Amino acid sequence: MIPHWIIEKKRDGKELTADEINFFIKGYTRGEIPDYQAAAMAMAIYFQGMAQKEITILTEAMMKSGEVISTESLPSPSADKHSTGGVGDKISIILAPLVASCGVAVPMLSGRGLGITGGTLDKLESISGYRTNLSKKEFISIVKKCGCSITGQTKNMVPADRKLYALRDVTATVPSVPLIAASIMSKKLAEGAQSLVLDVKYGRGAFVKEKKNAHILARTMVQIGINMGRNMTAVLSNMDQPLGRTAGNALEVQESINCLKNNGPADVIQLTLTLSAHILLMAGIAKNTKGAIQMLKNNIKNGSALKHFQRMIELHHGDPRVIDNPALLPKAKYISPLLSPKTGWIETVDAEKIGRACIILGAGRRTKEDKINFATGVSEIRKIGEKVEKGKPLLLIHADNKNQINEAKKFLISAFTFSPEQVKPPPLISETIYGK
Repeated sequence: MIPHWIIEKKRDGKELTADEINFFIKGYTRGEIPDYQAAAMAMAIYFQGMAQKEITILTEAMMKSGEVISTESLPSPSADKHSTGGVGDKISIILAPLVASCGVAVPMLSGRGLGITGGTLDKLESISGYRTNLSKKEFISIVKKCGCSITGQTKNMVPADRKLYALRDVTATVPSVPLIAASIMSKKLAEGAQSLVLDVKYGRGAFVKEKKNAHILARTMVQIGINMGRNMTAVLSNMDQPLGRTAGNALEVQESINCLKNNGPADVIQLTLTLSAHILLMAGIAKNTKGAIQMLKNNIKNGSALKHFQRMIELHHGDPRVIDNPALLPKAKYISPLLSPKTGWIETVDAEKIGRACIILGAGRRTKEDKINFATGVSEIRKIGEKVEKGKPLLLIHADNKNQINEAKKFLISAFTFSPEQVKPPPLISETIYGK
């Protein structure tokens, strides 16, 4: 086959065959097809799109470009969860041990922060000693021992996506539904989990701003999973305001521990229970949603979920004492309140601006070489619909540099708008898409 003929075919809006897609992905992964031709293909896909069949073939080709994990040796049904990312999204840290405590194995490969969205690996690495670079053998071993493991993708997994994503990032072809869906699903399906629940976010603090586009992406990914023999459910959730009351690595770990101690923010608990319940239903552990929710709540109240998290930390060589002693987590030098300029009801809390402020504070990366400051971020964020008095805190800023506090405040104060009348909070979950 000739690469530029395949590019030409997609440029003209024609459907590619499985042989053409597989040839192109294999050739690019091996270095036989140069970056400029892969960039041309990505741009052709960006403008012409792909049929669902093409997207599934692309996903499988990318998945099989490297190492694939087998979960057949696990003694219980396996499942995973993926979020498209948002500000304050710490759900994975809570969900993995919670679902594991109910008898579902959770082999979870997670990523680092991207743009304004925090990364699960960065958050877990705020726990002293926690390893996120496990081998495939170590990864599965930990899942067998405590039911869950959250680690990073190995270098041998899905190399096609690693190369193609880096190329898309510098050629303005990231926001393409076929390419986004194939990128996410190739990595998730490479884990080998039998069931997958997707949290597809939309709004100010999400990569996908419009709900209708989030719906299209969710349906596309669900269908990919179904086509490849997996149990699938997707939830659309609102990311206009941050999730929970913290944003920042160690701060979010502490909030996650609070949730597992049955003392977390209502929105974090709601979304965690909803996503976890879908997993229990797909795995056959629960017969209905009511039963699934009750099982999950019981395992939070009786401490079983928390024990699974503590054991996972220990097996990853992290310090398990953080569960009972949060002072062992990194702490910022300065804590400064952001005071409300007026009395009223909070009308908006712009998650994107909160995320940008966290980057200024060092909780996120400005460049890929930046080191994360685990201690910094914001906490005690007031939420939409809550009443606040003038001069009272809207949130607390955690910083190691006083100059960063002043810079961050410019973003943070503009993140809040107020109403003289009571405001109804927006629904957190707007839609559920089932794989049938």
